[in-house]
Amino acid sequence: MQTHAEQLAQFKTLTRLRTPRALRAIAIILAIGIVLSLAGLVYIPWVQTAPGTGSVIALDPRDRVQNITALVPGRIERWYVTDGTDVKPGDPIARIVDNDPQLLDRLRAERAQKQAEIAAAEVAAQTAMLDVNRTGTLFREGLGARRDLEAAQIKVADYLAKIAQSRAAINKVDVDLARQSAQLVVAPRAGRIMRIDGGDTSTLVKQGDVLATFAPDESVRVVELYVDGRDVPLIKPGRRVRLAFEGWPTIQFSGWPSIAQGLFDARVRAIDVSASEDGRFRILVEPAPDRDPWPREPFVRLGAKVRGWVLMDTVSAGFELWRQLNDFPLQFERPEQKDRPLVKPKERKIK
Repeated sequence: MQTHAEQLAQFKTLTRLRTPRALRAIAIILAIGIVLSLAGLVYIPWVQTAPGTGSVIALDPRDRVQNITALVPGRIERWYVTDGTDVKPGDPIARIVDNDPQLLDRLRAERAQKQAEIAAAEVAAQTAMLDVNRTGTLFREGLGARRDLEAAQIKVADYLAKIAQSRAAINKVDVDLARQSAQLVVAPRAGRIMRIDGGDTSTLVKQGDVLATFAPDESVRVVELYVDGRDVPLIKPGRRVRLAFEGWPTIQFSGWPSIAQGLFDARVRAIDVSASEDGRFRILVEPAPDRDPWPREPFVRLGAKVRGWVLMDTVSAGFELWRQLNDFPLQFERPEQKDRPLVKPKERKIK
């Protein structure tokens, strides 16, 4: 029986063939690369993240963009501001006048008339009270009739009712005067007029109509991010977040946040208990107190778009690749595993 060498000797051309050195080198490099890749997938750590998108908002509702409305119905007489005007607290924005230019004079005249009616009714009530005392004395002495005493008492009650009715009318007039005095619309606080929504001096407005859009200054800003519903159960208040603001140059490495550039640190402040219309959940993110502050205006304004990544648990790169290929949710630790001590305590021996 021929050996393997004798069999190869019969094929002289095949024995002269040699594997090229370049191909050998490529094969060795590929083999080393595969081994290193497998080792990297097993031992290289990867930080899982829950991505989300949102915008910059003000934490206090009073600091958010708000509408300035007309407090009384009427006609716009004058505008004191334009688009982009900076205002201080109490600065006039617009003046609204009633369609009746003599309304305030008539209200003041009506109030004066009611005051005169009250004064006359009080004098008449005092006189009627004297009549009640006189008829009461005569009735007790048996010189007067009970009907005369009751009629005098009814007359006093009528005057007191007229006084109360006139005072109620004065209160109503005072309310109308107070409302008419609110015809001058002023800025509630320091800020900027973003847009004028009212018309010119011939425009009629109703109570509650929007006159202008106002943006306050010096607001405490937070970011609202909308994340997938599968990731929300794993997100807790206090979780670290990395943010990329719109227009801010960034280099993002999702699995290795330590080498990312241009991102800002934050932490989860609160999580909504119900989903939004598109099925995602909103989380509020605030600046991290132990990290660099966020950029101020004009670099990042209210309403600017933001992309964020909530930092979750650290796993191996291979596990993360397997999870992404299978579209599985993020890794999590069970509470019993989290509370379990890493090293079992030694039992003390009782001597």
